[in-house]
Amino acid sequence: MSIAEKVFLGSLMKAEYLLKDTVIQPEQLESLRHREIMRKIIELNHAGKGIDLITLTTLPELESLGGISYLSELLSFANVEKFDATEKIILDLWKEREKRNILQLAALSDWEIEKVIAELEKINQLKMEDHTYLQQALSNIYEAPWEDQLLSRSVTTGIKELDEMTGGFQGGEVTILAARPSMGKTDVMLHFAKTAGWAGYLPLVFSLEMPEKLITSRLMASTGGFNRAKMRDPKRMLTEDQKNKWSDVIGNLTATNMQIFDGAGQTIAEMRAKTRKLMHQFPYKKPILFIDYLTLIRSSQVYGGNSHQQVTEISKSLKIMAKDFDCPVICLAQLNRSVESRSDKRPMMSDIRESGSVEQDADVIMFLYRDRYYNKESQNYSLEIIVSKNRNGQVGTVDVNYREKTGKIVAQKEQSVI
Repeated sequence: MSIAEKVFLGSLMKAEYLLKDTVIQPEQLESLRHREIMRKIIELNHAGKGIDLITLTTLPELESLGGISYLSELLSFANVEKFDATEKIILDLWKEREKRNILQLAALSDWEIEKVIAELEKINQLKMEDHTYLQQALSNIYEAPWEDQLLSRSVTTGIKELDEMTGGFQGGEVTILAARPSMGKTDVMLHFAKTAGWAGYLPLVFSLEMPEKLITSRLMASTGGFNRAKMRDPKRMLTEDQKNKWSDVIGNLTATNMQIFDGAGQTIAEMRAKTRKLMHQFPYKKPILFIDYLTLIRSSQVYGGNSHQQVTEISKSLKIMAKDFDCPVICLAQLNRSVESRSDKRPMMSDIRESGSVEQDADVIMFLYRDRYYNKESQNYSLEIIVSKNRNGQVGTVDVNYREKTGKIVAQKEQSVI
């Protein structure tokens, strides 16, 4: 029988206060006898009785628990100092058994791969190491007044004024970037993604609508300053100067290490699995996730077509993913048509489809607005990035120039632009 389980049970008998602290449930022990002993310990505790060796030996089921000799043996294994480490061993062993059981059940019942991934993810999400001593937390920020926080703690947006307002993209936070169609959402997302890549992060782009070839073409156009219309036939339509620049642009984009996943209808569980795989491939790079877009993510359940429940599940899952991987998650969202009926067409929170859960779970919500989209005669080429929610900072509007023909984002207060 598992020595870790003996140490665990012996420690509970020696220091019963540990019972209130443990995350282990009887069902997570491998030995049937150990499960029964833990159940009896819990029953005694609930009844206000001690759970020491003497009390346990008075139980009528003593023989089925192994008798006095076995309970005495358990007590001899007690090691309160190693209790936390023992818990982790037991939980890890239980996870491995559960994964094997899931795979066997999946094979017998012919589960779809998405269901298998989702069930395995539920097991992986169970963890114990979510606690930090305040002393440790304080030591982590001891040097903060002398450190460049933007470089050390967050991912730059590539727009200085926006960085100053939001602090950049923070690990564990979800940013929603919302706008009406054709407002420039994807171009802004790709600007953020390549900027993060050049800053040393690992951008993972989950494009649920636009195929990889179109994403790549947009990246080339915005980075090289090529007219998007000419990207359909570069050999015939690009100038010689542009062709000579082509390989340099490819080199610059290769340096971002950007990863593109363009499968339609991906679930959060699938995104988690792909992210974890890439984190193993690039162990020294922090990931940053970009998802285009929210309502194209497939939920784990159908909910009878109830879109509100689907969006609520997805919204919460995005936040859990950001926290579990300690990485920023930027998710695009479409706005409903109500914005078109107003005289001032700048978006607001209620324009987000199924906005309640999104507004609650997101740390930052940004809207995009272009005057030229509604007024073709306008000479205003600004793209407004409206920060409407910022859990850890200020709100406001940052104007950037948006070059529609190339998709390039140009910060207005900076001349040298990525």
